[in-house]
Amino acid sequence: MIGKYMAIFTMASASLIFFGNSCTGTGKSATGEQATETITKSYGSGATQLEISFAAGKAHNHPTFAVWLENSEGKLIQTIFVTRSLATGYFNYGDAGGGKWMRQPGKSIRPAALPVWLHKREGASDDFVMPTPEQPVADAFTGATPKASFNLNVTPETSLPQKFRIMVEVNQPWDWNRSWHNNRFPDNYDYRSSAQPSLIYAVDIDRMDLMPEYFFNPIGHGHPSGDDGRIYTDISGHTTALDIFRQIKVTVRQ
Repeated sequence: MIGKYMAIFTMASASLIFFGNSCTGTGKSATGEQATETITKSYGSGATQLEISFAAGKAHNHPTFAVWLENSEGKLIQTIFVTRSLATGYFNYGDAGGGKWMRQPGKSIRPAALPVWLHKREGASDDFVMPTPEQPVADAFTGATPKASFNLNVTPETSLPQKFRIMVEVNQPWDWNRSWHNNRFPDNYDYRSSAQPSLIYAVDIDRMDLMPEYFFNPIGHGHPSGDDGRIYTDISGHTTALDIFRQIKVTVRQ
């Protein structure tokens, strides 16, 4: 059954700043607290609208993440959002070489940040190429990392198939724990910039049988040093990484 379902988001009034095909709204609530940010991405005239709500968890601290669409066979349909630092290879802490980091912004190439998306993204091939300041991901797909909870409202580029999947990959550097500690792979600098490997969340959508809302569940993690794009299903060693986002849910409208 195809129908329309309204999102269950509480939108604060916001001033809008437009960047090409996207806009971002932020503001302050009556109590002075940071209002929920809304990021809007309109890629085309597709009839399906996605309203994805990210609730920040207690471990949320400027994570790197990407959101994309796949068909039921796992083939990329399109990227719908990726944080600008990874998309440009320019982070708040630049690479000083030798596994050391600068205490200032600079160029940094981090394949372990989001390896599943990086191996699947537009233009990915057997000759794996990371985004760099010289060859960044197109601005249309990117945005600054939200500071707290936020909504991502998306109009996909083309009509979506009846069945598709929405994927989220998130990583927060240097979040060590007893399983993923800094001596586990002591000579691997890519791993040491990541710690707990990226977490993968997913939800399956059938446009002919829509539910009012869908909640994402973690389905695995990426390679700890970014060597491949496989999803590893054992997340028993993850702890604080599971609290980067307290909840992710989506409403599909068409």
